[in-house]
Amino acid sequence: MKKRNLRNIGVTIGLFASFILWTVAITILDVHAIGPNDSLVGFATFNGFFHKLTGVHMEIYAITDWLGLIPLCFALGFAILGLVQLIQRKSFLKVDYSILVLGGFYILVIASYLFFEKFVINYRPVLIEGNLEASYPSSTTLLVLCIMPTAMMQLNTRIRNNTIKKVILSLLAVFTAFVVIGRLISGVHWFTDIIGGVLLSSGLVMLYYSVSNLLIQKD
Repeated sequence: MKKRNLRNIGVTIGLFASFILWTVAITILDVHAIGPNDSLVGFATFNGFFHKLTGVHMEIYAITDWLGLIPLCFALGFAILGLVQLIQRKSFLKVDYSILVLGGFYILVIASYLFFEKFVINYRPVLIEGNLEASYPSSTTLLVLCIMPTAMMQLNTRIRNNTIKKVILSLLAVFTAFVVIGRLISGVHWFTDIIGGVLLSSGLVMLYYSVSNLLIQKD
């Protein structure tokens, strides 16, 4: 196995380990009932300070919620691409490896979301329509930081015109940063929720990247 592949695997393991340690830390360090309905929150001192600093901006929350549909459109687009290849090539194994890996990656992202909806680490700092909702890790951050970078990797190999490629990739990068920052300052998540989303999505994306590179080299 090439050194680059070993390095990629090492980085992937490191990111997942960081996410696990971060999650454990949230459950045991500085845990106090500072959330709505006296819900418990880890790193309460800092989370409370940052939440008061930014305040709550439901209009930004709504905008980032709607923008969260754009990554879903990209995911649907690549799913359709895979289906078209399957129909044309008449074999599952003849579909591009990167598309097959991307499909598995999407399943992992969905599984991660469902896991933390079931096993709640903490709740939002605000009630949504009068209800407490799971807040960790930020699902919108997870969605955007998983789908958009992998979409950019796909487009980087599929768009031949370098000028168009640079423009599109730059726009997608700006979009991704805007949504994550918007989610952070909207006040509907604790600061630690965003960090958790960044760490988990980084680990998942790095896993996709590592597996894709291994399969391409074996092809």
